Amino acid sequence: MNNCSQAPQTIATRAAADLYLESWNESGMDWDEWIIQVGFAKEQFATLIGASTDEIALFSSVSEATSALASALDFTGKRRKIVVSEAEFPTVGQVWLAQERRGAQVQWAAVRDGAVDPCEYDLHVDRETLLVSACHGYYLDGALQDIARLAEQAHVHDALIFVDAYQTLGAVPIDVKALDLDFLVSGNLKYLMGIPGVAFMYVRRELIESLHPTVTGWFGRENPFAFQVNTLDWPGTASRFDTGTPPIINLYVARAGMEIINQIGVDKIRAWHEVLAHRLIDGGVERGLTVFGPTDVAHKTASTAFVVDDSREVEAAMRARGVLPSARGPVIRLAPHYYSTLEDVDTALDVLASVTRTA
Repeated sequence: MNNCSQAPQTIATRAAADLYLESWNESGMDWDEWIIQVGFAKEQFATLIGASTDEIALFSSVSEATSALASALDFTGKRRKIVVSEAEFPTVGQVWLAQERRGAQVQWAAVRDGAVDPCEYDLHVDRETLLVSACHGYYLDGALQDIARLAEQAHVHDALIFVDAYQTLGAVPIDVKALDLDFLVSGNLKYLMGIPGVAFMYVRRELIESLHPTVTGWFGRENPFAFQVNTLDWPGTASRFDTGTPPIINLYVARAGMEIINQIGVDKIRAWHEVLAHRLIDGGVERGLTVFGPTDVAHKTASTAFVVDDSREVEAAMRARGVLPSARGPVIRLAPHYYSTLEDVDTALDVLASVTRTA
């Protein structure tokens, strides 16, 4: 029940890791096959979000991806404002704050009652805004942001929009073209059934040629295997944002995990998540638990948060009873996925209620 933190291991992802280990054992180094796997992983990610493979860049984390993008932005002109929501996962806000030494001006759209009212952005987004940074889903309580509205608002002022979809991708349908997004990032260890150490970034094709990141590496070149130390050439694809040696084993696993999600279909997964969310919310109230965040399933991710006195202690106690939740600050998050049953939800709620009563 902790997919908002780490998906479980599957037969397919375990087999993918074994496939890499076999390649490593038999060939020692097999760059031809490994680069093919890099392409397969980018293709699966592109399919998830309605993009093309050449619009996808590869990283080891969302922190790295955000930093690479930030390094490609110019904060010396009139447009230097970055509008960031307080609902961002800390790494994203911290990357933008680090740009202040380069001239960026960070302004915050406030979280109120567990969500960010779109009107909060209206207070900050203007002709001096370079970029709007918004998470699709709030990591703490699962509140969804209206990304389409925010993209429209940013573009009215000729600003860019950057979306962190780590808490939603694989659980909520996302089409970057329909939403008119400029950038989207996500890792793979949550609803994409993967592991840490790999992340992807979508870059709108029309923007690629204008961006020259200073966070770079040999895989950000036109031909990495040319080994030209005194050449900084840029491919015409989002691969210009690639940095060092790809996390190959992580990519094997990521590709397999995303294949599972693409084969099932995110629309189907979302429909089941809404059923489970109703059960979590209604069942939590029936057991005397306090829901933290939205109760309208149409405006929340697959994660449902409950207020507890000490989330770390509650998580440990639940784990001891065979239920894996996710502690964050003042809440315990229960985040089922496509494989979860109503009985799983009921068991998790029973254990949470029992633990909180005895705490």
